[in-house]
Amino acid sequence: MKHQGFRTGWLIAGLGALAVLGGCASRPPSVMAPVASIPADARIVDLLVSTTRRPDSNPSMMFGGNRTLRSNYASLAVSIPPGHKPGDIAWSSTAPPDPNASFATARAAYLEREGFVGALRQRIRASGRSHVMVFVHGYNTRFDEAAFRFAQIVNDSDAKVVPVLFSWASWGTLAAYTYDRTSAEVARNGLEGLLSLLAKDPAVSEVSVLAHSMGGWLALESLRQMSIRDGRVNGKIRNLMLAAPDVDVDVALEQGRAIGANGPRVSLFVSRDDRALDVSKFIWGSRDRLGSIDPNEEPYRTNLAKHGVEVIDLTDVKSDDRSGHGKFAQSPEVVRSIGVRLASGQQLANRVGSLGDSASVLTQGTLTAVGKVLTSPLTIGQDHDGPKAEAP
Repeated sequence: MKHQGFRTGWLIAGLGALAVLGGCASRPPSVMAPVASIPADARIVDLLVSTTRRPDSNPSMMFGGNRTLRSNYASLAVSIPPGHKPGDIAWSSTAPPDPNASFATARAAYLEREGFVGALRQRIRASGRSHVMVFVHGYNTRFDEAAFRFAQIVNDSDAKVVPVLFSWASWGTLAAYTYDRTSAEVARNGLEGLLSLLAKDPAVSEVSVLAHSMGGWLALESLRQMSIRDGRVNGKIRNLMLAAPDVDVDVALEQGRAIGANGPRVSLFVSRDDRALDVSKFIWGSRDRLGSIDPNEEPYRTNLAKHGVEVIDLTDVKSDDRSGHGKFAQSPEVVRSIGVRLASGQQLANRVGSLGDSASVLTQGTLTAVGKVLTSPLTIGQDHDGPKAEAP
């Protein structure tokens, strides 16, 4: 009992420290209700939504933190204000927001499944883009926060994709870690169903998944389910980008084994100064979290290389996120230089020189997940192909 109380006390202290680091002590109001008018020079990002959240009666929320076993669907248009700084989300301190200075909702509508499919095909026809990118957010994330973050990533990366947000029922508070984890477990069928729906649609040519934090565990688990259920991951699902994944390394290894060698190419964003994952590691009382490993240390270096996982080490990248957990989206250089290339399915090696020496990559290989091709560290900006594959 004494040990349990000691752990609980440290957990509360750790979550409190994260609140200070992340600036979450005073959260801005939800602003999903559409504003009356949008500036002519605002950027509009259209999102489609699949979610395991229940609709909320408050239009400023649209979807809350309560779970549902039936997927709900929606269509959103997010307005990004003139003068937007890449990597930043300008939040309004009041509702409704001023779209001249803050992110805002331009349009929002609930959809049925058939309406979602119809809207997807219409956007593919209108844009001439058949590559869909799915974003899966992390723990402690409200619906509007997930939507605005994805809109910011799509805008700043200039990714030529049709963006689809998968939002699971995070309660949106630091103290709800265990509730959120259970919500992620509940959402596995929902995400698997969405990915299957997209991959089986003849209008879709390719699917990429970008998953952050606890959403990384959810993405891996859903792909694992698909592989077990169908005997493989659908071949259209070609890229899996894991940003600061809150996943135990042993769990990730087992998920990767189930997904198999013919699954999507995996890109892994890590940072050794991720304080949020330090707290997660303490909560679980387990070994390293996948998103905060040192990719140059063994056995990670060899295991990552064997499975052809592309690792982008963001430890030395600076951003406004003091917790170190959101660098993938909040560092303008990372978003601009890497986001569009990942979304288009290109290898990072030899194509991201504008990042300088602030990140490093382990590359070469197209297999999946963690845990058969030996490579050496590659600093972004170097012209290096890495050693040849050795037989397993």
